[in-house]
Amino acid sequence: MWHCSLHSSLLTPYIIPPSHETFLCFSETLFTDMADRLLEDGWRDLGYVYVNIDDCWSSMERDEKGRLQPDPKRFPGGIPKLARYMHDRGLKLGIYADMGTDTCEGYPGTPLDKIEIDAQTFADWEVDMLKFDGCHSNASEQEQGYPLMSKSLNATGRPIGYACSWPVYQDCLPPKVNFTQLGEICNLWRNYYDIEDSWDSVQEVIDWFFDHQDVLIPVAGPGRWNDPDMLVIGNFGLNMDQSRTQMALWAIMAAPLYMSNDLRSISSGARSILQNKVAISINQDPMGIQGRRIVKEGSRIEVFWRPLSNNTSALVFFRRKNTHYCYETSLRRLNYTAGSYKIFDVFTETNMTLKDSTDFVVTVNPTGVVMWHVSAPTKLNLR
Repeated sequence: MWHCSLHSSLLTPYIIPPSHETFLCFSETLFTDMADRLLEDGWRDLGYVYVNIDDCWSSMERDEKGRLQPDPKRFPGGIPKLARYMHDRGLKLGIYADMGTDTCEGYPGTPLDKIEIDAQTFADWEVDMLKFDGCHSNASEQEQGYPLMSKSLNATGRPIGYACSWPVYQDCLPPKVNFTQLGEICNLWRNYYDIEDSWDSVQEVIDWFFDHQDVLIPVAGPGRWNDPDMLVIGNFGLNMDQSRTQMALWAIMAAPLYMSNDLRSISSGARSILQNKVAISINQDPMGIQGRRIVKEGSRIEVFWRPLSNNTSALVFFRRKNTHYCYETSLRRLNYTAGSYKIFDVFTETNMTLKDSTDFVVTVNPTGVVMWHVSAPTKLNLR
């Protein structure tokens, strides 16, 4: 599997390897192909600018100086050449390492005694982002290793975004997870287990993040982001309504938008969702405040809200069941103050005006969403 990605304040494209059976598919050609698509199909101009390599990129042995080295068959030109290819096109390159004895897929890891040399190697290669995983390591090693990699990356003098998988190996939440420390050493962190290309998996991630929103919202902000894992829009597991749901709720969460798809064959429907400029602008809002669920009426309807810059906000109405639902409410009942509000429907691209006291009905498709950008002359009041 492979990815491209967008991240709040760090806009990124991302790529992860397929299985060993398709060894030669995972090569520098795949990455340059994705870079070409990002450039030529308008993704880069929307902010998708990182191409990130995940596990399985390296040789099974370090070189004579103890440095990681790319697999010579998959990456015959080496990582520096690939980085130059990205940089020449206004893109950036990310790479993967694991602080255990081995990576999750069994390639050479970056244990404590290799962290400094690997950080310098990545900087020498002109890499722009590092995902640091934690397979095959214990709690004590992680306690030392994640801060040490942060310090070592900074010591290289090269700006390198630092994505930590540490919380996943600490049961995801306090007291084991120290979010204060994470915010000091990491730019983003994986909070929960791997997402899969299925609607059930997407719902599981949604549930976990919003069930724990009171813990997660205060720790997120510019330069320190909760990461619910990649967008699977454009693969095979979601229909179009479910794809809009994932895009909308990842935007509400101020989440990194790591696309997991093949941009050479992505459908026009998936592309339109992922390239939706208003959804992206909501995701990228410079205040960087993570949104929250404000209504949950059993399995009938859920409503999510996120405050945005310039006295605006976003609302998402989510229907979980496999039937349409007509939801009646008012902005006042959703905690908006008195006033007249301009509404823009993000996916239908229609406009309307609503007073806070006016009852309205939104019709939500099965497993789908209605997403609004709300502009108003008065501030919101969270009661």
